[in-house]
Amino acid sequence: QVRLVESGGGLVQAGGSLRLSCGASGNIFSINAMGWYRQAPGLGRELVASITRGGITIYADSVKGRFTISRDNAKNTVFLQMNSLKPEDTAVYYCRADSKLPYWGQGTQVTVSS
Repeated sequence: QVRLVESGGGLVQAGGSLRLSCGASGNIFSINAMGWYRQAPGLGRELVASITRGGITIYADSVKGRFTISRDNAKNTVFLQMNSLKPEDTAVYYCRADSKLPYWGQGTQVTVSS
């Protein structure tokens, strides 16, 4: 079992920045990739960014150049630095950890006002 706790969401104006954090506990040694997904109202959950234990990253095209994912393996934490935020980035952001099964956090709301 892996438990994920997210923090750092909130309300920000367009062009602003937010930093999300996700701490993992439990069977952390089983975790390989960690990532951030988001779900806007009425839409499906989509990948925002992911990072492997070795630091290989993947980004959605819509966030490339604006968002940066990073990981502190010693602290079992993954971060998402979000810059130049746009109203279309408004969503609930979920942390995910991949081991034998995927584990999800509870989600944190990000709202970008125009």
